[in-house]
Amino acid sequence: RIRSYRNGATAIDGHPERVIDILRDPNRKITEIPGIGKGLAAVLQEIVDRGSCERRDVLLQKFPVAALDFLKIQGLGPKSIALIFEHYHISTMDELEQLCKDEKLRELPRMGAKLEEKVLRSIAQYRMRTGRYLLSYAHETAGELKRYLGELEGIEDITAAGSLRRGKETVGDLDLLVTGPNAAAVLERFLAYPRVHEVLSRGGNKASAKVGREGLQVDVRALPRESYGAAMQYFTGSKEHNVAVRTRAVKMGFKLSEYGLFRAADDVRVAGETEEEVYKALGLAWIPPELRENSGEIEAAAEGRTPNLVELKDIRGDTHMHTTETDGRASLEEMAEAAKNLGYEYVAITDHSKAIAMANGLDEKRAVAFARQVREMNQDGLGIRVFSGLECDIMKDGALDLANDALAELDLVIGSVHSHMNMEAAEMTDRLLMQREPFPFDFDRIVAEAVKRKVRFEINASPERLDLKGTLARSAKSRGAKFTISTDAHHPKHLHNMWYGVLTARRGWLGPEDILNTLPVEKFREAIRTN
Repeated sequence: RIRSYRNGATAIDGHPERVIDILRDPNRKITEIPGIGKGLAAVLQEIVDRGSCERRDVLLQKFPVAALDFLKIQGLGPKSIALIFEHYHISTMDELEQLCKDEKLRELPRMGAKLEEKVLRSIAQYRMRTGRYLLSYAHETAGELKRYLGELEGIEDITAAGSLRRGKETVGDLDLLVTGPNAAAVLERFLAYPRVHEVLSRGGNKASAKVGREGLQVDVRALPRESYGAAMQYFTGSKEHNVAVRTRAVKMGFKLSEYGLFRAADDVRVAGETEEEVYKALGLAWIPPELRENSGEIEAAAEGRTPNLVELKDIRGDTHMHTTETDGRASLEEMAEAAKNLGYEYVAITDHSKAIAMANGLDEKRAVAFARQVREMNQDGLGIRVFSGLECDIMKDGALDLANDALAELDLVIGSVHSHMNMEAAEMTDRLLMQREPFPFDFDRIVAEAVKRKVRFEINASPERLDLKGTLARSAKSRGAKFTISTDAHHPKHLHNMWYGVLTARRGWLGPEDILNTLPVEKFREAIRTN
């Protein structure tokens, strides 16, 4: 049943139409979506009709809603959580924490002191994350709101500011800035948005509300055109960047706020309509939002050293994706076709290795056969070049999951970790080729070895990962490292996540020259063959 539900959820997620529209159309059947059978169809219909289903109701009677939060705690799975509920009848994270502190968890079967320590650490990390949302969720919400608010006449610009504009991995809230002759009317339209479930405030030029089931706080500000650039600079942040910019303004005899840049002596406006004119008046080149963390970007802008950052249009191919051969949801041909439709010159198909048994990972024989299949497909002329690859597990001792002679048949290999994630840093160093928090590892040693061996660091654009993160990418770049940006796509729809990887690379100060898959197909082929 679990696999059936997961497969159904994946099918729905990848379907271009809204499921509710299909269910409400008397001439359509939800079972026309591959992966949705009669049983799931009945469940979906029940959810649409009354907002829940019988199975969910039964589970909620047995387990509190907090069970879903407990699944976010490392070391606890469905079976162990069920055991805890049955024995201790707890319902909150505080009660779980107290159980561990009272050493009660170790009294249950297959649980011990080490698990209690792990759970306590994970609860602390969970609380730090509470109230934050994935970049992708904030981006999608912002997109929906911009389309909705933009339907009003007299709206000239709507810009998402804050952490979202800077491309941070997670976002605390969402800031939308609006300008135009009818900007004030946008506040009432925002509060009438169907997904608003709690209005927090409504002022003269600002409205705040909780949006969506997740309760993301959205602040919408209506601004005059002459202040729009200054407000964009101010509300984009970061706080540290803004403090440094304001300090520079004061030293130059100015006052800077969200309303504009003014001369301190007589309050005459100097700039404010655009960000570019604000930075220019302060003797700075415009600073890309992804760099605004007060980590050297102001000095670089003052000296004309602002880097030329990679853009989505620079990406020529996607070098990490999965197919139905393992745990993907589309065939090799379908993934290649989808990539071609995005304008890519090439893709690398990188299914899992045999260590991931639940995904039917490839063994040596299948990997070699796959490499030969790809060579034959390229001869047939697909309109896009396909490279054979593998997401190969790095085992506990540092060895790769497949024998070298089989790997040699492939065009490229991605080293990956799916097990033994709690080893000491010195041990992890022997087996980790990319940063995936919270793994402990010796980053300096890994960078040195990667540069020496011409191993590229992957920036994984999957919204749940976004690693190697920007700060580490910048550090690695300074030591000569090179990178790829790839989506780890398991469905054609996921190929669109490349944008998140590009944002992360930009936060690492990376340019097109740092990214292997900005190369044209033949130069890419030569680059991976020289390693």
